[in-house]
Amino acid sequence: MTDQTAPVAITMGDPGGIGAEITLKSWRDHRADLTPFYMIDDPNRIDHINRQLNLNCAVEPVTGLDKIGDVFKDALPVYDLGDRVLSLPGELNPQDAPLVLQSLKIAVAQVSRGQAAALVTNPVHKANLYKAGFSHPGHTEFLADLASVKTEPVMMLASRRLRVVPVTRHLGLSAAISTLSESLIIETAETTVRALQRDFGIVAPRIAIAGLNPHAGEGGAMGREDIDIITPAISILMEKGIAVTGPHSADTLFHDSARETYDVAICMYHDQALIPIKTLDFDTAVNVTLGLPFIRTSPDHGTALDIAGANVATETSLVAAIKMASEMARMRAKNHPHV
Repeated sequence: MTDQTAPVAITMGDPGGIGAEITLKSWRDHRADLTPFYMIDDPNRIDHINRQLNLNCAVEPVTGLDKIGDVFKDALPVYDLGDRVLSLPGELNPQDAPLVLQSLKIAVAQVSRGQAAALVTNPVHKANLYKAGFSHPGHTEFLADLASVKTEPVMMLASRRLRVVPVTRHLGLSAAISTLSESLIIETAETTVRALQRDFGIVAPRIAIAGLNPHAGEGGAMGREDIDIITPAISILMEKGIAVTGPHSADTLFHDSARETYDVAICMYHDQALIPIKTLDFDTAVNVTLGLPFIRTSPDHGTALDIAGANVATETSLVAAIKMASEMARMRAKNHPHV
């Protein structure tokens, strides 16, 4: 148990996915090693899944957050959403989309008021939200909108062995290349540096920037983006006093000795960043959103509809997300007590 006073809020995620199962397992098997947390959900749904899967957990509905630590010792606290969830594990029901979003809205309000130390989000099914009229590209953008953040948040995937940041996220490869710009690389790097200093305690972060093309363009023979976009951005970052190197050939950036030379690798597109970390640490990598006024982490996997309700889902990544959120909250409180 940590000495952190505020608990960690965990959102429902898509109720057809594995969010409830892995949250229950996290409480059942790991609560002695975790900061107290609570789930924002339908308590009846959580208890039904608990009984259906024979997880042998105690579930207790709560309406306030001041006693979460006391409840947590003996039961998983579930903050009542105020309405009944219809979906069963393995099913997608667009009628539940408003409650998925309501869970996020409640969590953001609570963490913004300091009632929760950090926010951990269970995975959502974006296509199901889109059917219900959801207009944001994903979780991150919706949270930024709720927090009234004007600058683009940054997605970082982090584990004990590697941290990676994609400059462009959920875009097709041709769209990612056309979106890439000098200013976007600079903004991404600056947001990343501030977060590593504030929330990870790294005073002078070392940034490695990957090239876009094979062999970082091979001097322009394989494309000029590395010369015309990435290199100028690196020069400006160096002028700002940031410890940055690159552009590096991505195929040699992630082996053991290379990873010792930087604190984070900034990559140009989604798979360039996610393939190496998911290869190295598939079960323990954590999705961290940088640039929000509160701490948000998430397990680095999806809703896993195909195994939802089968009692085979592993809670490893959610536990890692809870631990990282708690560590970040303590570091932020230590270094920036008024943030």
